[in-house]
Amino acid sequence: MSDITIRRAGAEDSKRLTRLVRRSAAYRGDYAAMVEGYQVGGAYIEHHQVFVAVDENDRVLGFYALLLDEAELDLAFVADAAQGLGIGRLLMEHMTGQAEAAGLASVRVVAHPPAEEFYLRTGAVPTGTLPPTGRIHWARPELRYDIT
Repeated sequence: MSDITIRRAGAEDSKRLTRLVRRSAAYRGDYAAMVEGYQVGGAYIEHHQVFVAVDENDRVLGFYALLLDEAELDLAFVADAAQGLGIGRLLMEHMTGQAEAAGLASVRVVAHPPAEEFYLRTGAVPTGTLPPTGRIHWARPELRYDIT
C-alpha cells in the first residue's frame, strides 16, 4: 500500500465521504435501508472529530467519526477497494489515540452486524446487543473500546 495519511476531515470532504458510505458493499441487500439517502454533511464534519485516511493522491481510503460528548464511534468506513489492507486498523488506532487525548475512558460502538468481528479484532469488547428499531430490522452488536 502506498503512503497513507490520516488527517482531520473538512466540510469539503462531505461529498466524498457520503459517496463512500452510500457505495459500501457492506450495506447492500437487507442493510441498504441504513445508508439510503444518508449524507455526511459539512456541519457534521465540522462539529465532530471526523478523520479521513487518504493516499498520496488524496484518494479517500476510509474515515471515522468520533463523538466526544457521547464517547461514541458514530461512523467508520473503509472503501471497498481498500478492504484488507490495514486501513481500518490504522483508523481505529488513530481513533483510540484521539479518544485518549480527549480524556475519554472508553468509546461505545453500535456496530453493523457484519463489522462486529472487525471491532473485536481491533480491541473492542462486546457489551450487549441492541434490538431492532425503526428502519433497522436487525439486532446490532454493542461494543466498547477501553481507552484508559
